Amino acid sequence: MKNVRRIAGAAIAATAVLSLAACGGENEAAPAADTQQPSSAMPSAAPAGAASGGMTTAEDVYGPGCAQVPTEGEGSVGGMVDDPVANAAGNNPLLKKLTAAVGATNLGDTLNSQEGITVFAPADTAFDALGPKFDELAAAPDQLAPILQYHVVGQRYDRDGLEKAGTVESLNTAGGPLKIEGSGENMTVNGAKVLCGNVPTKNATVFVIDTVMTPGANM
Repeated sequence: MKNVRRIAGAAIAATAVLSLAACGGENEAAPAADTQQPSSAMPSAAPAGAASGGMTTAEDVYGPGCAQVPTEGEGSVGGMVDDPVANAAGNNPLLKKLTAAVGATNLGDTLNSQEGITVFAPADTAFDALGPKFDELAAAPDQLAPILQYHVVGQRYDRDGLEKAGTVESLNTAGGPLKIEGSGENMTVNGAKVLCGNVPTKNATVFVIDTVMTPGANM
């Protein structure tokens, strides 16, 4: 995944950062937390609801689709923690078609190199619902890349942070904001249901969703 920014027509960088987070105390160590915030390509101030850094652990994972994730190995929740998001998605049995889409657009390296992002990852069943359109998009990277960018937010959020934010901007800013509705296990993103959320990876928090979201649909 290289140079997502050029494909979207705006400075775009995509990836996901999920490590185990630690909260700073009221001492001189607190400023160090700021160094873990996204690079200059990301907003300088954390949006509402993202103050915790959006980092999660394996214990925070939730949703009915999580039962389909292996309990051990690289594709397990515990195994995904140590891998950058594109690599982690490639090991997840729910995300084989997303991995193929990422490969078709050469966005893997870009995603893996980013810091502190949130990825709404359509499950294979979501791509299956596109029918022949998926193959058409895979053969047209310039059309597919902006769709994938619409599923990445340049700030790391956990579920609680998303609920507090209400709306978040994707890396495809031309596609319009992503609307967060509901709460807890009933939270949706642009109407897409979360199948397995709060999934930690080395550089991102991942929410596996049941729909491929369409840029501009909520504008």
